[in-house]
Amino acid sequence: MTIAALEELTFGLGRLAEAARGAGHRLCLLTRNRTVYRHELAGIPSGALDIVDVDTGDEAACATALAALPDLRGLINSTDTWSVPGADLAARLGLPGPDPAAVRVLRDKYRVRNLLHAHGLSRGRALSLTPPLDSSAAEALRDMGLPLVLKDSAGTSSRGVWLVRDERRLGAALAEAERQALEGSLKGELFAEPFLSGPVYSAETLSWAGSTRLLGVLSRQLSPEPLVREEAAAFPVAFPAPELALLQDWVARVLRTAGHDSGFAHVEFVLTAEGPELVEINRRIGGALVGEALCRAFGTNVYDAVIDTALGRRPALLDAPSPTGPATGFVLIYPHRRGTLTGWTGLGTLTAFPGAPEWYPTAVPGDRVEHLMDQRGCTGIVRAEAATAELALHRALSAAGSVRPQVTADDEQE
Repeated sequence: MTIAALEELTFGLGRLAEAARGAGHRLCLLTRNRTVYRHELAGIPSGALDIVDVDTGDEAACATALAALPDLRGLINSTDTWSVPGADLAARLGLPGPDPAAVRVLRDKYRVRNLLHAHGLSRGRALSLTPPLDSSAAEALRDMGLPLVLKDSAGTSSRGVWLVRDERRLGAALAEAERQALEGSLKGELFAEPFLSGPVYSAETLSWAGSTRLLGVLSRQLSPEPLVREEAAAFPVAFPAPELALLQDWVARVLRTAGHDSGFAHVEFVLTAEGPELVEINRRIGGALVGEALCRAFGTNVYDAVIDTALGRRPALLDAPSPTGPATGFVLIYPHRRGTLTGWTGLGTLTAFPGAPEWYPTAVPGDRVEHLMDQRGCTGIVRAEAATAELALHRALSAAGSVRPQVTADDEQE
């Protein structure tokens, strides 16, 4: 029996293959670029995973590849980019899966914002920016004032996000958005929403039949303005019991209203002075090392719940005891300039730091570094652990401070 995955997150493939094997199935990864999974593939035992190289942007080609798999029982889709085609393919092949119409709503940040606003779960509404952009932006300024945020309605990894605090920055953001739209790098439509003041967190949840469990809250450290990229994170944040109960209730209502009723969700929110406000909903385990953090905190392979959901059965993780394992902190390592990555200094010193630091590369020497404004520029992640998320983050930051990516600029290669 086979369970297929339509692409995957950069980390977690080994855990997923182990979970599939534990359920008596083989895991088959459909991918158009297996080098994305270099780190994971290096640790997976030979023969434990099947890989089909296919253009995963071609739904017909994916349907053909899936139809050829022996005794296919489920289709996993743990990414944002492939969430809609994944739901369509599961429905087309008669496999368990979410309602494709509901997935289309969740994938559209503009629609989600206004849906929640209409139900009293978001104080601000979103405004679509259509050509001419200057005219649409003027309406947004009149409606919500400054500061505000411009977003790609289908963006991922902090791409297509512009924080605007003044009219000069608004003009620059509109020009950049228009350039990206012309070159096709915007995935959806441009819209404006109010800026939310406060620290950013993510609620890591698991749902089944409309009931949601808050597995824990991840802290998220963002870069200083004007960059909009993630720098560090820690899990699980130790909120006081009353605040945690409030967040449990809030996130359950948000997911129910948005139409997410089964599987993992990674719900980003800002904890404002008036309470939590949604940033976005991702119907998956959080990226980077969130899945690994969940596994260590709960002392179990939480990817078993991914397999359960793909097979159409209630995940046992919903009934697991509260996490008692170590907390995790991790730091993303970015270079300071564009060019060719030649390696890193400081990796050999990680073992000297407390918290059992580990290195998770996302690039290899020889890779080009083109993007510094978002997560595409990340070259690797340093992870550490401790008894609390706060201590784990301190340890991860300390260890990560010794790691430096080495990048050769183009003019130095001539």
